[in-house]
Amino acid sequence: MRPVLLAALAATLVITAPATADGVPLGRQVLPPNDGWAAAGAGTTGGSAAPRENVHVVSTRAELATALAAPSPKIVYVRGRIDGDTDDAGNPLSCEDYVTDGYSLDAYLAAYDPAVWGRTTRPSGPLETARAASAANQARRMRLKVSADTTIAGVGRAVLSGLNLQIDKVDNVIIRNLTFVDAADCFPQWDPTDGAAGNWNSAYDNVSVTGSTHVWVDHATFTDGANADSTQPRYFDRPYQVHDGELDITNASNFLTVSWNRFADHDKTMLIGSTNNPANDRGKLNVTVHHNYFRGTLQRMPRVRFGQVHVYDNYYDVPGSLSYVLGVGVESAIVAESNVFRLAPGVTPDEILFDWGGTMITARDNLLRTGRHAKPVDLVAAYNAAHDPDLAPDAGWTPTLHTRITPARQVPALVSRHAGAGR
Repeated sequence: MRPVLLAALAATLVITAPATADGVPLGRQVLPPNDGWAAAGAGTTGGSAAPRENVHVVSTRAELATALAAPSPKIVYVRGRIDGDTDDAGNPLSCEDYVTDGYSLDAYLAAYDPAVWGRTTRPSGPLETARAASAANQARRMRLKVSADTTIAGVGRAVLSGLNLQIDKVDNVIIRNLTFVDAADCFPQWDPTDGAAGNWNSAYDNVSVTGSTHVWVDHATFTDGANADSTQPRYFDRPYQVHDGELDITNASNFLTVSWNRFADHDKTMLIGSTNNPANDRGKLNVTVHHNYFRGTLQRMPRVRFGQVHVYDNYYDVPGSLSYVLGVGVESAIVAESNVFRLAPGVTPDEILFDWGGTMITARDNLLRTGRHAKPVDLVAAYNAAHDPDLAPDAGWTPTLHTRITPARQVPALVSRHAGAGR
């Protein structure tokens, strides 16, 4: 499309993009005052102040990459479906197109079978080098960096498929009204030293926030689509993980609000803090997670290290198995209130929390839902009755930056109706 026509379309979208009741276009909207930790300090405004020439409308991967590299402040409107597994001309790519240096999964499995390689050292040698080189080819297509003072907003049913947005060491980013689908890794790495039985590890999240501040992720949908974690094979008796997080917040990131999103059918959902080393993360990783709908997700909703994290008015719908919901990690201070948990038969309330080395959590006004009925649940008491050591029932702080807290009994209907892209 010629630049003059693209600029005209962008100007039109500034007017016609979804707007608030007072007529503010989606890309010009900012985080409301007091809406979670992202409202701290100067708040989060993204690219709302972008001049007209910094408003971009994109519908291909190449256009998206160009827009994200353009000067800030900027607004990037996404139209339609953009697939990361395409070349610069828009032609589709498959995993085979990224393979180099003789890599194959069958050869990799044969070389690093624990019966052959053992379990005390990570893979090395020609096949691991070939896997890493193939993975690097995919990473060049999958990963797109988001600069400071940027708003990325979907127009209509906008989808980013097979992409990993990286918000890395920047300030002031807004992501809204987008559906993220299947950021699948073609070349997961086997690590026999990860845990007691080893694990397959993927390189990509849908959205990665690393070392960044003042980020607002709102009314987005995260899903693996037809490529769900539950459909993956098992190798070396461990799940073949082709996905990492849906939204991960790590490396001393701070002041984030995650609101009104839908997280569906995924394993490792949201990680806040990636290591137990306090050198960089202590005093950071302050995040608000509110009015989100988690359905069919297995763990990390979220898992927290170090941060003061306010988790309120979320609806956790667990139709099947569950690893845990809230991970209480090292020096974490979670305040969980007015959330609703709908657990499948056989899943018990003590499974909602998991102790990853933390010592305390505040939990109040939460409900356990069975059918149409809901009853209060004391998350800490349920956990402590079944596990040792006990968690202390006071996280040691009181959230002050938050919207009106919806009574828990209203949460399932409200959140299931309004959370997610296009809602």
